[in-house]
Amino acid sequence: MAVRDVSDTPRDPVLNYIVDNPEEFAKNLTVMLGHANEAIAAYVAPMHQGEIKNDRTDEIAEWIRTLSRVTHYWMADPARAFEAQARLAKDWTALYANAMRRMAGEDAEPVASPEPGDKRFTDKDWSAVQFFDFIKQGYLITTRWAQSLVDDTDDLDEHTRAKAAFYVKQLSAALSPSNFIFTNPELLRETASRSGENLALGMKMLAEDVARGKGELRLRQSDPNKFEVGVNVAVTPGDVIAENRVAQLIQYQAATKEVAKEPIFIVPPWINKFYILDLNSEKSMIRWLTQQGHTVFVLSWVNPDEALAHHDFVSYMREGILWGLDHVLKAAKTDKTDIVGYCVGGTLLAMTLAYMERMGDKRINTATFLTAQIDFTHAGDLKIFVDRDQLAALERKMDQKGYLEGSSMATAFNMLRANDLIWPYVVNNYIKGKDPFPFDLLFWNSDATRMPAANHKFYLRNFYLKNLFAKGELEVDGIKLSPANINVPVFNVATKEDHIAPALSVYTGNKLLGGEAKFVLTGSGHIAGIVNPPDKNKYQVWVDGDDSGTLERWMDTAREVKGSWWPLWDRWLTEHRSGETVPGRPPGGGVYNSIEAAPGRYVRMRY
Repeated sequence: MAVRDVSDTPRDPVLNYIVDNPEEFAKNLTVMLGHANEAIAAYVAPMHQGEIKNDRTDEIAEWIRTLSRVTHYWMADPARAFEAQARLAKDWTALYANAMRRMAGEDAEPVASPEPGDKRFTDKDWSAVQFFDFIKQGYLITTRWAQSLVDDTDDLDEHTRAKAAFYVKQLSAALSPSNFIFTNPELLRETASRSGENLALGMKMLAEDVARGKGELRLRQSDPNKFEVGVNVAVTPGDVIAENRVAQLIQYQAATKEVAKEPIFIVPPWINKFYILDLNSEKSMIRWLTQQGHTVFVLSWVNPDEALAHHDFVSYMREGILWGLDHVLKAAKTDKTDIVGYCVGGTLLAMTLAYMERMGDKRINTATFLTAQIDFTHAGDLKIFVDRDQLAALERKMDQKGYLEGSSMATAFNMLRANDLIWPYVVNNYIKGKDPFPFDLLFWNSDATRMPAANHKFYLRNFYLKNLFAKGELEVDGIKLSPANINVPVFNVATKEDHIAPALSVYTGNKLLGGEAKFVLTGSGHIAGIVNPPDKNKYQVWVDGDDSGTLERWMDTAREVKGSWWPLWDRWLTEHRSGETVPGRPPGGGVYNSIEAAPGRYVRMRY
């Protein structure tokens, strides 16, 4: 009897989704359940030990209250309710008709397609297999309909509309069929081909991450074992030359025989750790500055506990910037420095510069702001978290411990780009069971820091909520401060795709400054636009636009330069300096002894 050769017979695509080894699959499911018990135990352990877990009640109530306003608008009027239902039914009817034509072997154009750049539906079976294609289009139809309801709700103020849109976006991201095994062809194939081993490994990783977060999921975006601060990140040579309870001051070794007389003093944000500016030898802005003949000092903020609960913005000004400035000038043996503020460090710097001007303090030569907001009228997506009710709830939470957990801010930042920074890692780690790719930037992103309660309250209420500094109504020591008090030359960098400190917000603040203020716009976002070494030749910079009108007018008239903004800044610094040079300065300058090698122990503090 002849045997049919099936080697060239096309494999039925359905077989890709069937488990070949049911016995092995059952074993892996048993292992998975064991790790699931470990995850549950790690979740409840802090409660058994009497530790306070993050209470999400206020957040959930805010979601319900906001989305209920949208629901009420559409349901209160029968005509509107019918219109909304008809709108959704129309697209679903078209999808159903499309599916019938396709089942009959006819060509059918999709009713809904993913947006360009949406990486969730790149697997070919999202289109090739009708089941997955139907689910994908149904999801897109429904989520876009939900977003349109928010957009078309007439009786919402803009803040509430922004919150509602954000919440719908989060729900849409969470409910995407790409996040579930049985509705994602790639995950279903992976589970079948590995007989569920991926699920066992993923649940093990989930249990580890809940335990690492002490009852809260600490999502790993990079392999945490591949990087160590001071070993392969934050490695530019230098020394801690001074410290107090708020910060350490690092001075880096000179890389040239001669250096500019005026040093550079960097004030990073305390929401994250300073080594974003010193990731590695190729990406380090700090190392690059020393190679250009600059003496570089950096504040390394402490990762606080309850002992700093009452340290507010003014405390950080006094014990951070002003304290650091005293030591910088003594160590450098000079009377002026160039100073840099990044993100919220730049906001603090602006307040400090205004205060120094009012006090007659002339020790600053120039100031550089990196994605720093001064006027919060057009603040970024984080503003959706700031209103009186939400602030009151947040303050109650902070008062329980005296600080805001770093994970809270990290989660908020990640939620701004949930489809890039949350759900791909949930899928990769906990369903595919794969370790994330080692990436220094994402390792830094997960190295979260706490914020003292008083500091964060001051920042959110006086800047985000009331915008007092931009109005000239922020009081320190009974003195009203304004951006107009800042008269030193300013180099002000915004990034084009920034969701945290939008270019419009930075540009608006720049127009309020009292002296020479050069606005510069660079490509990419809040981090990549700043950490952009010249050797990479990435992105572009826009300069010298007409700043007499709108940002759009400035963009239309600006000159575009390929590559990094760093060399432009270096030339600007040179133009605004005395031109004098001195021999390369050793850390401490003979005035202060080394406390420890850079990057110091403050930046290594993790909770």
